[in-house]
Amino acid sequence: MRVSVDRDRCCSSGQCVAAVPEVFDQSEDDGMVLLLEPLPEPRLRAGVRMAAGICPGRAISVQES
Repeated sequence: MRVSVDRDRCCSSGQCVAAVPEVFDQSEDDGMVLLLEPLPEPRLRAGVRMAAGICPGRAISVQES
C-alpha cells in the first residue's frame, strides 16, 4: 500500500489523525494534513483505508500494491 495526500483538498477536519495518528498528522501552521508514513505497515492499513473513506475533502489517496 502507498498513501498520498493532496493538501489542496484538505479541509483540516482531523479525521485522518484521529483514525491513524501513526500515519497522519496536522500542521501546526495551517491545520492541513501531513503524511508521516507513505508506506504503512500491514497492521495500519485498515485504518488508512477507513481514513481515506471518511475524509470530507477526499484528500487521501490509497494505492494498493
